Amino acid sequence: MPTCRRKRVVLTEPSPALANALKSDPRKDVYFLHQTGEIFETYEEYAARMSFYRLKQFQCEVTGKSGLDYFQALESERQEASTLHSRFSEPLKPAILKAVQWQVMGRLDHLVEAVYERFKDRYYKGERVLVDISGTKYYAIVDVVYPPKYSNDMKARDAYQHAVTTQGEDQEYPHVIGSDLNVPVKDANARDDPRLYYYWVTLKELEKDKGHDKGKAAAKEKEGSMVGSVMEVQCDMLSRDRLSFSKSILRRFIRDCVDRDAAVASPWIVKPAIAHRYGVDSVMPEETRKGVENIKKGEIDKRKKVWEEKEGPPTKKQKKMTAAQEEKARNAAAAADKKEREAHAKAEKQRLAKEEAERIAAEKKKKKPIRYPTEDLDIRLTEKDKKAGMKLMRPPGSRSLPFNDYPDTFESFLMTWNFLVVYGQPLHLSTFTLDEYEHALRHNVVDLPCPLLAEIHSTLIYNLRNVPFTKNAAHFSFTRYRDAIKVNGMIDERIMGVDVEQFLTAMGSVGGNWERVPLRPSESREGWEDALMGCLQDHATLDNFPRLREIMTQLLFDPEPELDPAPEASSSRSGTPQVSSPAERYYALSPADRIAILSFLCNKAISSKTVHTFIETCEEQLTALRKEKIEVNRIKKQYLEEMNALAGESKEEEAPAQNGTEDTPVPEPSDLSDVSASEGGSESTPSLSARQKAVKTKDLRLKAQTQALAKQREAARQKQASIKHAVAEHRRLDEEVNKLERRLEGIEREFRKLLAVVRVKPLGRDRYYNRVWWFDGMGAGSLVGSGGVAQYGAGRIFIQGPSEFDLELLGQQPQDELQQRRLEEEGPDGMLRPNEWIMYSDLEELDEFVAWLNPKGHREIALKTAFTKWWVHVTAGIKKRSADLNVTAKLPEARRSSRTKHGSSHDVSREPYMIWVNRRAVNSS
Repeated sequence: MPTCRRKRVVLTEPSPALANALKSDPRKDVYFLHQTGEIFETYEEYAARMSFYRLKQFQCEVTGKSGLDYFQALESERQEASTLHSRFSEPLKPAILKAVQWQVMGRLDHLVEAVYERFKDRYYKGERVLVDISGTKYYAIVDVVYPPKYSNDMKARDAYQHAVTTQGEDQEYPHVIGSDLNVPVKDANARDDPRLYYYWVTLKELEKDKGHDKGKAAAKEKEGSMVGSVMEVQCDMLSRDRLSFSKSILRRFIRDCVDRDAAVASPWIVKPAIAHRYGVDSVMPEETRKGVENIKKGEIDKRKKVWEEKEGPPTKKQKKMTAAQEEKARNAAAAADKKEREAHAKAEKQRLAKEEAERIAAEKKKKKPIRYPTEDLDIRLTEKDKKAGMKLMRPPGSRSLPFNDYPDTFESFLMTWNFLVVYGQPLHLSTFTLDEYEHALRHNVVDLPCPLLAEIHSTLIYNLRNVPFTKNAAHFSFTRYRDAIKVNGMIDERIMGVDVEQFLTAMGSVGGNWERVPLRPSESREGWEDALMGCLQDHATLDNFPRLREIMTQLLFDPEPELDPAPEASSSRSGTPQVSSPAERYYALSPADRIAILSFLCNKAISSKTVHTFIETCEEQLTALRKEKIEVNRIKKQYLEEMNALAGESKEEEAPAQNGTEDTPVPEPSDLSDVSASEGGSESTPSLSARQKAVKTKDLRLKAQTQALAKQREAARQKQASIKHAVAEHRRLDEEVNKLERRLEGIEREFRKLLAVVRVKPLGRDRYYNRVWWFDGMGAGSLVGSGGVAQYGAGRIFIQGPSEFDLELLGQQPQDELQQRRLEEEGPDGMLRPNEWIMYSDLEELDEFVAWLNPKGHREIALKTAFTKWWVHVTAGIKKRSADLNVTAKLPEARRSSRTKHGSSHDVSREPYMIWVNRRAVNSS
C-alpha cells in the first residue's frame, strides 16, 4: 500500500447516507474512482480525492521511491511485487510463511535476520539451487530430501529414495523443528541439524561465467559433461542464487506478505489471501494465543514499571491508621484537592486574559508589508496607483472574430491555420496570413478556383497517404449505420432528400484512386476535390467525424438541378437532388463545413511520420540554439569587461596628457648656467676670456632645453597613440557586442519558431486567468523579412477565456466580491467565458490593455515582460496589417452565387488570397 508522509493511505469508506441510499435509491448517481474502488456522493469529494492522489508526495512501500503520485506508487508496488514473487523460490515460500505466522518481534529486520539464519542451510524439494563441485557451480533441482535419521545409513537412503520416486509415497516434510522460530536456535540445530540432511539433486546446467577468460570457458565446456547427472550432496555444497534468496529479497518478500496491528506486542500475521494460497493456518492456536497474550501482558507491565520508576520511588509503607485518622486524612485530601482546583482555574483565567491581550496587541500592530510580486487577485488598485495613471478597466476588445457566427468554429479555424503555418516546411506549403486564409474559406466562385484552397488540401492529402488507414472505412461505417436502422426499425433521416442507400451508391463512384492521383502544381492541382473525397472515405468514420454524411452529401448531390426543357424529364426528377461531382459542389459548402474538413485532416496529419520527424529535428535545433545562446552571452560578457577596462585606462591617460607641458620639469636657465659654469670652470683655462665663457654657457643651456622638449614631445606622442589605440579597440569591441546582440535577437526569433513546432504556448495570463495569444513568428512564419521588413501572420492579439481548471481556481475566491471586481475591471461585456474569444487589432487598445496590467502580480508581470520583449514585432505586425487593409480593397459583403459569372465591378482574381503562390510546392507523381 503506498505511503504518504510515512503513513499508509487509508481508502475512503462510503458515508452512512450513501450506504442507506443503496436500499432506498439504488439508481442514485454517484462518482466512482475505478483505480481504488472508492465511491463518492458529490463531484467535489471525488475531485478533492483525485487531486490528493495526483500530488507528487507518495512513496512506494516496496522500493522506497518517493516523489510519486498515488497511482504511480501503486503501479510501482505491483511491478516490484510481481518481480519479487517470480524470483523468490516457490518451494521456500510456504515454509517461511508458516515460520513467521504469529511471531512477536518488534522490528521487521529482527524477524528477517531470524528467518535468514534458520533457512540459509535448509533446502526443500523442487528448489533450484547451486551445487559446488570442485570449484565449478551447476544449477540443479532438488529431487529428494533425506531427513537426519537416514544420515548414517546409505542403504536406508536408497530405499527411501526408491519409495518416493517409484512407489509414489509422500515424502516427509523436512526441517519441521529447525524452521520453528519458537524453538531456540541451539535447540533447533541440536534436534534438527541441517548438516545431517542429504539431498538428491539433478544437475541442469553450468552457472554462467561472467568473465571473458577463454581458458576458463574451455574448461567449463569439458566440465559440462556432468549436466543431466544425478548426485547426492549435503548443505555445505549447496547454495542459492542471490537474486532469489538474500536478506534484502527476504525482507521485501516478508513485508509484502505479512502485516500486524499497531498495538503493543502484536504478532506478525500472514495476509489472509496469501495464507489461503500457501496453506498457512489463519486461525491462531489456543496455545499460541495464550503465549501472545502473556508476551503482551509482560510488555505492558514492563512499560508500566518503567513509567512508575520515572515518576519516582514508591513511598515507605505506612502503618495502619485508625478510623479517626482515616477521616482526617480524607478531609485533608479533599481540602487540598479543592485548593488545587481553585489554583488551576485562576491560572487558566490568567492565561486566557494574557492571550486576549496579545491578540488585541497583534491586531493593533502594523501589518507586515506585502512582498511583490504576489497573487494577482490579492492586489487592489490604490488611489496612488490611479493617480499614477494605471487603467482601472480593461479595454473591451472586438468580438468580430472570423466565423464567429458559426458555433464553435473560430477555434477550429485558428487551429487549422496555425497548424498549416507552423508545419509549412514538412508540408511544402508557403506561409499565408490569417486574413488570406479567411477570405479563401469564404470564396464561392465556381468558375474561378482558389489556388490557396487547392494547395492546402493537396499538401494534406499527400501527407495522409503515409498515415495508416482502413480502405473504405467510411463505407463500412455507413453500412453499419444502415444495418442498425433496419434492425431497430428506425426511420432513416434523409439529408437533402437523399437516403442512405442512394448516398452509398453515389459515394462508391468517387475517389477510389485518391492515393495515386498526381495533383501536380503545374496543373493547378487538378482533381484535388475527388482526391479529398477518397481521402475522407478511407480515413473518416461517423465516430471520428460526426458531420461526415452531411458534408459528403453536399459534395455528391446538387439540390438545385437544372431543369430539362422536356416536360417528361422535368416532372420525373422534380424535387430529387441529382448526383454531381465534388469539383462542382465544393464551393457550395459553408465555411464551417470547410473548416470541419480541414480540422479533421490536420488532426490526422499530426500523427504522420513526416510531422514527427520534423518535430524531432526541431527539438535538436532547440538544444543547439540553447548552447549557442549560452556561448554568445559568455563572449558578450567578456567583451563588455574588456570595454570597461579600456574605458578606465583611457580616462587615466587622458588626464596627464591634457596638461603634460605643465607637469614636465624644464630646467631653469639659472640652474643650467650654474651647472655649465661649474662644469666649464673646471675645464677652462685661464687663457679663455669672459666672452667665450658666456657663449659656451648659452650653448649648453639651449642644448638642455632642446633635449627636455624632445623627451616631452615623445612622451606625449606615446600617450596619444595609446589613447587612440584604446579608442579604436573600444569601438571594435562595441561593434562586436552589437553583432552579438543582433545574433541574440535572431536566436530568440528562431527559438520562438522552433518552440511553436513542439508546443504552442500563450504569451501569458492576466489576473482572471484569461490567456493572451500572439501567433506571429511561429513555425514556418517569420517576424522579419528580407531587408528587415516587418512580417505578420495574424497581426492581432487574441484573448481567450479561462480554462475549466482556471475556473476552479477562481471559484476558491469569494464569489460576490470577485463578481463585483470583475464588473469594475472588465465591464459587463468584457468578462469571458470558457472558449470565448476577443481580439485587439488596434494599437491604442493594445496600449490600454498593457497599461491595465499590474506588474505587482505573478501572472501579469510575466505577461508584461513578454510584451516588452516582443513589443517591437507585435506593434510592427499590427501596423503592417492595418496598412495592407487600407491598400487592399475591401471584400464585398456577400459573394455572388456559384451559378452567376463574376461581374467587372469587383475583380476577385486580384485579391491577395487569389494571387498567393506556393513557392515550396514539390512536383511529384
